[in-house]
Amino acid sequence: MNSQRPPYYLGCPSWSDNAWRESLYPENARSNEYLGLYARVFNAVEGNTTFYARPSPAIVERWAHTLPEQFRITAKFHRDISHGGDLRQKLQAAEDFIQLLAPLGARVTPLWLQLPASFGPSRLAELVSFIDALDRPMAVEVRNSTFFAKGEEERTLNRLLLDRGVERICLDPRALFSCVSTDPAVLHAQSKKPKVPPRPAALTQFPQVRFIGHPLLEANDPFLAPWVEKVAGWIEEGRTPYVFMHTPDNLQAPELAWRFHGQLMARLPGLPALVVLEREPAAQQQLGLL
Repeated sequence: MNSQRPPYYLGCPSWSDNAWRESLYPENARSNEYLGLYARVFNAVEGNTTFYARPSPAIVERWAHTLPEQFRITAKFHRDISHGGDLRQKLQAAEDFIQLLAPLGARVTPLWLQLPASFGPSRLAELVSFIDALDRPMAVEVRNSTFFAKGEEERTLNRLLLDRGVERICLDPRALFSCVSTDPAVLHAQSKKPKVPPRPAALTQFPQVRFIGHPLLEANDPFLAPWVEKVAGWIEEGRTPYVFMHTPDNLQAPELAWRFHGQLMARLPGLPALVVLEREPAAQQQLGLL
């Protein structure tokens, strides 16, 4: 096992998919072991779960006990904060959310604020007040089309984030939308993900990338190639990118992350390989059933 730490963060949208026992986890792994096993392979995870539900203090303590200090969770502010109206009226809820996750320490870096498509330029004053009041490492994902038009509104957004040391999360759904399919998982993903152009801003030392992939792993390669070059360039500049890999139902997210990392290793010789968890031989599994 290579103990060298990779110069960037790589992960998936979650760690708790039972189907990953066919790929990432040993088949005999229990669900309460997933997080520890996941952290042996990847060094980051999207905090999607916190967008939909606040974890209990006991769960946060368990995460803190399980995860190594160098692991990163990009915990999303709960949707009642990011999607619940004026951000200036959500500051106490945001502080409470941050305190809930406090046992995780620097593992929650940066916090993610995913804004709805309805959040447009007229609401930027709310965003400025929210960022300034919390004064925490943060990254923001916008979905309003005006912020992708390369006009003054987008430049204003980028300037205010740059001035405050806040990263702009780059969502790249091109591979997903290149897929023509009747698969319900693909259609659902295409209906939920915003069809926006990628904006690899790198406003800070920690660029944030969310890649939404095609269900056929090899079909992602033309879309991954520019990201291999971009991420390699950021690493060579001394930045520490975060890269998260999705597939339509996320069943293949670990394989897509492995595929990206393998291509990045070819671009950056000396990059350590990812750990591959040992899988129990089938014969031993059968003996265990007797």
